[in-house]
Amino acid sequence: MSLSIPFIDARRHDVGAALDALREKLSPRGDVVSEAGRRRTIEVFGEALSPQQVVARICRDVQQEGLPAVLRYGLKLDSAELTAATLRVSEAEIDAAHRAADPAFLATVRRIRDNILEFQQALLLRDVEVRRPGVLLRQRYLPLERIGVCVPGGAAAYPSTVLMTAVPAMAAGVKQIAVVAPPTDFGSNNPDVLAVCREAGVSEVYRIGGAQAVAALAYGVEGLPAVDKIVGPGSLFVALAKKHVYGEVDIDSIAGPSEVVVLADETTRPDFTAADLLAQSEHAPGASILITWSEATLNATRAELEKQVARLSRSELTVQSLESFGALILVEDAEQACRLTESIAPEHLHIATDNAAELLAKIRFAGAAFLGNYSPVALGDYAAGPSHVLPTGGTARWASGLTANDFLRGNSVIQYDASALEQIAPDIQLLADKEGLTAHRASVDIRLEDSPAASDPS
Repeated sequence: MSLSIPFIDARRHDVGAALDALREKLSPRGDVVSEAGRRRTIEVFGEALSPQQVVARICRDVQQEGLPAVLRYGLKLDSAELTAATLRVSEAEIDAAHRAADPAFLATVRRIRDNILEFQQALLLRDVEVRRPGVLLRQRYLPLERIGVCVPGGAAAYPSTVLMTAVPAMAAGVKQIAVVAPPTDFGSNNPDVLAVCREAGVSEVYRIGGAQAVAALAYGVEGLPAVDKIVGPGSLFVALAKKHVYGEVDIDSIAGPSEVVVLADETTRPDFTAADLLAQSEHAPGASILITWSEATLNATRAELEKQVARLSRSELTVQSLESFGALILVEDAEQACRLTESIAPEHLHIATDNAAELLAKIRFAGAAFLGNYSPVALGDYAAGPSHVLPTGGTARWASGLTANDFLRGNSVIQYDASALEQIAPDIQLLADKEGLTAHRASVDIRLEDSPAASDPS
């Protein structure tokens, strides 16, 4: 199969404009809705609406009407005839799915769950205490009470998403974990997804997806109490809905389509690299970018892509994604490759060179880094321990991947005795005077007048 993957010779041409265009297409601002999706929008809403307008309409209706709006959109958008009684997956259904699950599958799930727990518990923030004479300062961390997890279920089932979102919350000590997934055979009706929910500490599962699921989690509806935070990936509409409700609840990120940058040299295995690029494009859309200073490696990788893609079950979608959102970039040297990678700030960075650790030290911006020929991105997607919920669309410049700490809230504890307050009082009084906040100063002054030191005749 002949592939038309964009080739960029960065030795001779500036790649900034091409990469900016790619980022825009893949961002939540981009309109990646298909023509069929546009027609569906007109059918449901009676007019042509942008994705942002669709999300605003759905969130408004759910906030104002509650459960009836959720059920209505479930019928219109997912062809799901749900009621208040069937919206939530029953405990009996979850138990039945768990009992019927393949023992080998459950054993795999438990091993992966334990890998995630080990890593997430190791990085948990611990309470901090500072003591000075008469002073106690503490920072304490407490788990959120209730969180919501969005699990995709449109084109494939994703039990791994349950593990990579719910288990970090479990590690943080969250007691109520509500999963929402589309009412499809790949979503909340999928027995593997339900079985993993039982293993991952999920307290409840609901048959809803899309923007209406996010709105229901944020505002709460009959039978589904509101949550404190919403996490997990999803479609463009899920990402935009999370952005819409942020402030009403917390969210993890506004994620766009997945992406990988592979750095390769003359020692890199072209067959491995091609497999990694195809794995990312399989998300459809997903950005797969090869950056190398070895023309031989680039050409060999292109040949491997054409050979391997024919063997894939989702080859048509994968090819469309690779040709629309992929790139093969030839650079002058490793230094230019590192600079270019930093400008992209990819979700996944695979450094498949013989000096991977050395190159990583020069790259600050990446959601997750995979070093060497035997650390494929799929390792992080499924099993290693860090969550696969990572910043996309260049947001790795300032954002981090999901961890157990995202399910903690910190608060400070301050305790002074009279003597310690008296010592620091002049600093408080001066700043209060500078800001003209006389009541602030008075709240300190009145305590100084009443302190043991003030009444001591000596």
